[in-house]
Amino acid sequence: MRERMRPKVGVVTLGQSPRPDMVGEMRVWLGDVEPVERGALDDLTPEQIAEVHASNGEDALLTRLRDGSSVVVGERAMVPRLQAAISRLEAQGADAVLLACTGPFPAFQHSRPLLLAERLLVEGAAAVARGCRVGVICPLPEQEEATRRKWSDLFSHLHVAVGSPYGPLDALRRAARRLREARVEFVILDCMGYTQAMKEVVRAEAGVPVLLARSLVARLAAEVVA
Repeated sequence: MRERMRPKVGVVTLGQSPRPDMVGEMRVWLGDVEPVERGALDDLTPEQIAEVHASNGEDALLTRLRDGSSVVVGERAMVPRLQAAISRLEAQGADAVLLACTGPFPAFQHSRPLLLAERLLVEGAAAVARGCRVGVICPLPEQEEATRRKWSDLFSHLHVAVGSPYGPLDALRRAARRLREARVEFVILDCMGYTQAMKEVVRAEAGVPVLLARSLVARLAAEVVA
């Protein structure tokens, strides 16, 4: 009897693969779907990575490298590298590709379904929290204004706080307490780097429901691919 092939979803990250801190946890929500990873910075040397920093006025993005360190990169320099990673995963037989970053990007070329974490998170949050006083936590201070612009069309009562997923948990606790003081009714963790454990920390401090990007995105990806 022929063994059934497991469906595959290509997972593109901004940094380097593998990402056991993220994809390892996402496996729980992906179920029978097999993730195949590719990082936009996989083939770059440390010197080359240093050259993809954000320029003045450009959106900054925070990601993680293979050695566990984090790096801030610029959106424009990442677009062609992300496109190459998407194309490579499609060539390797991925049934769909997930761009695992909640930042906005221009359109990419693709021949298989392309799932954008940013769109999945925004539309999912709109479905469950519209009309609420919403708090959003983003990783970097320089992302605060862009985060406010991103969510302000959906939520008229919006508060933004900063806490990196790659730093001390105290920063997340402070961000959650700030949102609690603002009397938010719902919190969104706007980065794929935030973990389930971090969600629990924020929920305990803020005292309200918390939407975790990676769990929402992984569950929807599994629905599409499976």
